[in-house]
Amino acid sequence: MLNLGKLSEIKDLRKVWPHEALDFTPWLAEENNLALLADAVGLEITLDETESSVGDFNVDIYATETGTDRKIIIENQLEDTNHDHLGKLITYASGKSANIIIWVVKRAREEHRSAIEWLNNHTDENIAFFLVEIKLYQIGNSDIAVKFEVVEKPNDWTKEIKRNTSNSPTLQARYDYWVAFNEYAFKNNNFAKTFNKRKASTDHWMTLSVGSSVCGITLSQIRKFNHSVVEWYISDDKSLYHKLLSNKNAIENDMGIQLEWNELPSKKASRIIAYRTVDFDDKADWPNQFDWMMDIAMKMKKAFKKHL
Repeated sequence: MLNLGKLSEIKDLRKVWPHEALDFTPWLAEENNLALLADAVGLEITLDETESSVGDFNVDIYATETGTDRKIIIENQLEDTNHDHLGKLITYASGKSANIIIWVVKRAREEHRSAIEWLNNHTDENIAFFLVEIKLYQIGNSDIAVKFEVVEKPNDWTKEIKRNTSNSPTLQARYDYWVAFNEYAFKNNNFAKTFNKRKASTDHWMTLSVGSSVCGITLSQIRKFNHSVVEWYISDDKSLYHKLLSNKNAIENDMGIQLEWNELPSKKASRIIAYRTVDFDDKADWPNQFDWMMDIAMKMKKAFKKHL
């Protein structure tokens, strides 16, 4: 006979995190925990700093959307929402010129849900407010599990892609490819454990976090040349590029392939690339294309992180 446990919710968050600044914020700032929140809101988030200064105040977490320059602020509240924190949220967003504002709370009061909805409806499409509730669950004496539930988000968050793709077959093709990639890749346990899921977009690239704000892995579909590309991208750190270059043989031996190393002297960025020729229009071949990108990305992260 199968014995099933009873799932119970832990209502008092402070039994797990007694203090917001000393306990919850450091916990949330850890890569795996921040990834849980990122997945809930459909973003990939790279931590910049905790308790980041805004005049005489500090925002709990200051971050960047991985692969873009969009700035993120995260304000934590282990209690029900209140006017004080809503005011702080807007102050911090202004002081940090944030594009994405995430309010993480125990429970969202109806008037504050309405306030976040109003802000989303009355700011431009470059600004996004998220209101997220923290839920804690346990079965018997098992480990405690955390879940982030998004209760308010921009109304057009999912519609924006459809609007962008409506008049462009190329944008639609890019978007369809990344949707299919996500559905395929994140069913693979090894890949899902190595990388956080990234929202599909109409861009020709998709970024994967490696836990650093100065570098990451980028997957690209270069349709003009029929090239599927996986690259280690360094945004602005020439010393890191040269450090990796000095370990070129070891890295390529670990990966089992040769890479193209491009310093881009006229720019701040550097790129280390693997690519292959594919037919993006052949949907039957997509699983093979995805397998190659996944394999190279996992090998790249493992080989390069030894030398960071």
